[in-house]
Amino acid sequence: MQVIMYAGGEFLTGDDIADALLEYSRALGEEDQAQLVQIPVREPDGSQTTARFLIGPASQIVAKAVPSVDELVDKEVVARLRRLTRGLSYPEASAVDEQEPRWALSRDHDDVA
Repeated sequence: MQVIMYAGGEFLTGDDIADALLEYSRALGEEDQAQLVQIPVREPDGSQTTARFLIGPASQIVAKAVPSVDELVDKEVVARLRRLTRGLSYPEASAVDEQEPRWALSRDHDDVA
């Protein structure tokens, strides 16, 4: 488990979740973007809830490992954060209609005989 220290608060979450949050924050910072992210966190009484973070270029997030018996796991959140991080690091090319040449997309279509 890791404690995320953010904006004066401490939030206990799983190792993979904390790592994915930090990686996504780094990628957003490199792109000069910010996003709201919601992750599961463990309360002091052992219950689970969610916390929302505004992360981006100005984010100051620290994660520190702490001993814990019950690791907080959320594979869907980790997969989503990693997918978002990859999207920033390696943007996908958009598909171009292969029926018409690329140069034809911007030219004037007046008929020339």
